[in-house]
Amino acid sequence: MNTIRVTARFNGPSGSANGGYAAGLIAAAVGETVKVRLLRPVPLDCDLFVTGADPSWEIRSGDAVVATATMTTVDVVAPAPMPYVEALGVSLHFEGFSKHAYPACFVCGTARAPDDGLRIFPGRVPGTTTVAAPWMPGHSLDDGNGKVGAEFVWAALDCPGYFASASPAAALLGELAVHIDRLVHVDEPCVIMGWKIVQEGRKHRVGTALFDEDGERCAVGVATWIELPKAAAL
Repeated sequence: MNTIRVTARFNGPSGSANGGYAAGLIAAAVGETVKVRLLRPVPLDCDLFVTGADPSWEIRSGDAVVATATMTTVDVVAPAPMPYVEALGVSLHFEGFSKHAYPACFVCGTARAPDDGLRIFPGRVPGTTTVAAPWMPGHSLDDGNGKVGAEFVWAALDCPGYFASASPAAALLGELAVHIDRLVHVDEPCVIMGWKIVQEGRKHRVGTALFDEDGERCAVGVATWIELPKAAAL
């Protein structure tokens, strides 16, 4: 049994963890390529217990199962990456600048300071249905070897998927699977792309990918986002 903890810095919606970051911690604890399904908001600043064995695991907070993880492969074709400089321009049109359901989110929150949140602001690529964002990971994300910790790669591939879904409503991450080709370095200019795969009612299946400055894919993810009923929107 492994124990993990999401500290308050890594929140998504107020009072709960950013889904991508929490899923990345779970994947690291399992040590396999997994699909993490979030069954309820992941609590902050408390012990979460990871139990099970290949091919499935449960993550518990007390007696409650907050998530599950199952072994998987991530097989999806990503769009061609946008150059970093162009992604900077696209990011200026991030819709969250005018209206944001979770402005304090660790990944995409506009209220987070540059040395605190990831500040990944994906904008719509003109003439396409994809979104793109630049990302220059800071030193607080260092895994101790000059590279970005895997859990932060999972986090970076989280929120861009929501904005790629073009959901008209607030939504929460329901499921995320990530395959990492290589960990990017701290201070390495990167581009994140997001694209919509399919929508089924309130469920949006999306893809996200992380590229380095040379356009080489470093990680790819597939996620399901679930729209909140209007009465439940935060």
